[in-house]
Amino acid sequence: MDLKNLTMDDLKEKFAAFDRKTLIKFGIGIGAIILFLIIYFAILNPMVKERKAKFDDKMNKLQEIQQFENDMVSIRAQIKKLEPIVEKNSTLFHSKAEVEGLYQSLSRFAGAYGLVISKIQKKKPVPILKPGIAQQAEELLKQNQISYYKIPVDYEIKGNFLNYIKFKRAVSRAKKMLNFDKELINVVQNDKNGSVIASGELTIVGLPNEFF
Repeated sequence: MDLKNLTMDDLKEKFAAFDRKTLIKFGIGIGAIILFLIIYFAILNPMVKERKAKFDDKMNKLQEIQQFENDMVSIRAQIKKLEPIVEKNSTLFHSKAEVEGLYQSLSRFAGAYGLVISKIQKKKPVPILKPGIAQQAEELLKQNQISYYKIPVDYEIKGNFLNYIKFKRAVSRAKKMLNFDKELINVVQNDKNGSVIASGELTIVGLPNEFF
């Protein structure tokens, strides 16, 4: 068809070739497409987006649950690994009740070697801070900043020198941590049994939850 020579009469003739039914079908088809697009963008598309958002949210929650379960498995494994260490270390520390009963405890050791404890005087517990924690006034400290407490104890024991040495060895082999930090030994004059008076300061340790 030569479009250059196309006239209005030719166009009218071409449109006239379409019968009324064809135009109606064509119009219905266009209308159906338009209706579908309206329904899709107005109803179906928001529904699809909403369901997709819910699905994505559900998947995210499932991933979070899975991550939480994995973290719990890892934490349980770490706790299980640390349990023997914690149990071992916790036996080294004195509870508050054990500190209060220190005189009776040491007296049993001393009595086994014929020694007499004439003085046991507990001093104020001293907090030992965790690494990286700056020194500060004790009233400003928090429990989680403290590794443990050192409890100084002044003592005085009388008895045979060799038995005193055995007493110290027996105490050092006990499960609880106890150190003889200061020691002064005086020989009792004119004593045929080789008696001495040992005095000084020993240190025991306690956990923060017992002394904070």
